[in-house]
Amino acid sequence: MKSTVSQGLPLAKNKNGEPALCLVTGATGYVGGRLIVELLNHGYRVRILARNPARLKNHPWINQVEVAGGDAHDEAALSAALKGVDVAYYLLHALMSKDNFEAEEKQLAHSFGEAALKQKVGRIVYLGGIIAPSEVMSPHLQSRADTGEILRASGVPTIELRAGVVIGSGSASFEMLRYLTERLPIMTVPKWVNVRIQPIAVRDVLRYLVGAASVDAKINDVFDIGGPEIFTYKEMMQQYAEAAGLRRRIIIPVPVLTPRLSSGWVGLVTPVPYTLAKRLVASLKNEVVAADDRIRKLIPDPTGGLTPFKKAVQLALTKIKDARVETRWSDASVPGTPSEPLPTDPSWAGGTLYTDVRVVESPDSAKTVWKRVESIGGANGYSTATWAWELRGLMDKLFGGVGLRRGRRDPTTLQVGDALDFWRVEEREEPKLLRLRAEMKMPGLAWLEFSIEPHKNGKGCTLTQRAIYAPKGLLGHAYWWSVWPMHGLVFPSMAKNAAFGTRNKTK
Repeated sequence: MKSTVSQGLPLAKNKNGEPALCLVTGATGYVGGRLIVELLNHGYRVRILARNPARLKNHPWINQVEVAGGDAHDEAALSAALKGVDVAYYLLHALMSKDNFEAEEKQLAHSFGEAALKQKVGRIVYLGGIIAPSEVMSPHLQSRADTGEILRASGVPTIELRAGVVIGSGSASFEMLRYLTERLPIMTVPKWVNVRIQPIAVRDVLRYLVGAASVDAKINDVFDIGGPEIFTYKEMMQQYAEAAGLRRRIIIPVPVLTPRLSSGWVGLVTPVPYTLAKRLVASLKNEVVAADDRIRKLIPDPTGGLTPFKKAVQLALTKIKDARVETRWSDASVPGTPSEPLPTDPSWAGGTLYTDVRVVESPDSAKTVWKRVESIGGANGYSTATWAWELRGLMDKLFGGVGLRRGRRDPTTLQVGDALDFWRVEEREEPKLLRLRAEMKMPGLAWLEFSIEPHKNGKGCTLTQRAIYAPKGLLGHAYWWSVWPMHGLVFPSMAKNAAFGTRNKTK
């Protein structure tokens, strides 16, 4: 299927006349996941570098791409992934890393550039952020600029595309804007709401990324990309409210709200966790307006021109309403989150493994029970004692975790790698098994697992719900026993609701 986003763009080919082979890094990220689809639809061959290939097995495009397993920090894995590649898309970042993300991003860029040069890659395409040369940059924007400079100096021709606020369903910037505007009809805000911004629709970002593959191979330069309008963040919130059919917001800038205080405020009101909010907010003190439109001479505008802000908002909200959000900012892994396998050793092998097991016999089919299990969380909630889950989510936010507001990509179905509130889908075998790994802050590792076994007589099934916790240190043991009383409130009702559905509410 020919892409509508990249319609009218030429198709880059290699020296054998074949469509160029494109490597996409950051395949589980917001932009990377969408770029893969656009490249395939435009006719390119696609290879992806994935640290955990199993997380991608449920994606509809997985059988159309080559998968190179490995970590971008691993020189051997990088070299193998870049072998024979014509165009390499660099979509890596360490924004969610807690400590010294700038050094990590520099090291990643150096390694990538060196490996790309050794493998004779024809072109690197990098998505960075708009920079105002006259201003002192935030650590986030400075790191983005340094990454671009490192890649351009690698010896491989590099197109660096610099964007401001990206508007699209599931982007971190859009989610921040959406929640602030929808939840707070009257708000006191930091003075950065008066800084000028040139937002751009994600569809236009993708068009520029796809188009960059076929520009003159000798070009090694930086290009700003932006939408057709410029607003202050305050004006952008009012424009969003109008596009979403909301009343005009009362917005009162307050100079005493420091970046640190406003980051905490954003972290509590929106799904964006504090670590990411801090870096996004720090960047908003800088003006993000395209310095020129040179890119439009290399990559022509689509028919009808670039997407206006209100249309971009309406397209995003329609996708959210229709549950057609392809990727979200939360799809990317949370750095620092343990990824050890689920412990399976018996207790006599050493260590302690706490479990809370609930077994319920259901008169319904395994398929019916599976649908209930797969739809937990997000706006659907966790049956009764919703307040207990919300309290745990708030505690997680206060300690710098992801909290409960990440929600779900889709209201009824999941795929491996999806973020679900403060969980991550680790395993999914329809209609038998769903395993969620906890990404909340805690002194240990935790999972929530549902297994469904059909009855041999063909009538009904057995649902087994297991909460599993592997403590770390004395604090880990204390944590389990401190939350144990809450288990009696939340786990029985959750298992019964999955087994019986609405009938359980009348019992």
